[in-house]
Amino acid sequence: MSVSVSSKITSLQYILMNSGLQVSVFFLALPRILAEQAGTDGWISLLIGWMITVAASLIVVKIMAKYPEGTLLDLLTHYGGKWAGRTAAVCLLLYLFYFGYSCLVQTAMITKEWLLPQTSAYMIILLLLIPTYIVAISGIRIIGRYAEIVTLVSLWIPLVYLLPLKESHWLHLLPIAGEGWQPIGAGVPYSLYCFLGFVSTFIFYPFLQNKSQASMAITVSNSLTLLAHLFVTIVCYVYFSPDEIREYNEPAINVLKIIEFKFIERIEVIFIAFYLLVFSLGWIPALYICAYCTNWLRNTQAERNHVRFFCVLLAIGSFFFIPNFHQNERIEQIFLRLGILIEYILPIFLLIYISVHDRYSGRKRV
Repeated sequence: MSVSVSSKITSLQYILMNSGLQVSVFFLALPRILAEQAGTDGWISLLIGWMITVAASLIVVKIMAKYPEGTLLDLLTHYGGKWAGRTAAVCLLLYLFYFGYSCLVQTAMITKEWLLPQTSAYMIILLLLIPTYIVAISGIRIIGRYAEIVTLVSLWIPLVYLLPLKESHWLHLLPIAGEGWQPIGAGVPYSLYCFLGFVSTFIFYPFLQNKSQASMAITVSNSLTLLAHLFVTIVCYVYFSPDEIREYNEPAINVLKIIEFKFIERIEVIFIAFYLLVFSLGWIPALYICAYCTNWLRNTQAERNHVRFFCVLLAIGSFFFIPNFHQNERIEQIFLRLGILIEYILPIFLLIYISVHDRYSGRKRV
């Protein structure tokens, strides 16, 4: 499917969209999850996860460089035939639809818990779907501009996290690797969970104005994600004790409850209200990619209708079933394994297949 000039995105827009997919609602519980697996050495697991993610992302970029004017679906159709592309479209559609659904549901549950306790989660999802539809139908370029605006208005959030450091205890981080490397290794798969989302490169790559900067852009994007997760995780580690941090579902929110100003009493409420914009970067690009996949499968130019379909599907599905926190955690365990398979393992085999195919075809032509 050809890419029009009006749909081109800048490297900055790509960086912010990809990082937005990664730094979504999942980061609120990340310090607790890493503490349960690796103790206060969870930040080391994050660094290892970042290195693995950068390597996997560069593999994805190298794959897309083989077919720069098309998405993964076009590439697989070129190398494996029509059904290979269609199979990839369906798998990517299902994967990212659940990705967006999970972000949306968790956002609704957190909003209900902290902001609107008297409002049903279903009604919150309906309210969130209205701006989602407006932005998603506008195309990838508008989504990129939306990501820029969200980033700009959210720059104050890291500054708020500096305030709890006045009551921090840096000795909580010591000794480093005190229990050995086995707990750190156990935390690495969970650190990979917070980097899931770079699979968007398979679709966004042909939209980049300057494809020579793709490797740099994906590395910067993953590095921004690392800085965000690492900063919040360390703040929680040095404020809460190693045992206390495991008592909170979202320690990234609880750590803000100690902050008080004369003109505002509960800073965490304002934080969540503003962070809803950042949360939206988790499901809006995901739904757009889902619409792109169905549009590609039907060979049409009606992405708006497909976005409308997915929004209605989410609204109807949420009416009948919304998982609670415990059910959501069990589902996330499955999603973690699936995400590692799709975003980390399959690209390696795909690169090997393409390399062997190109080498064999070159020899055959000779």
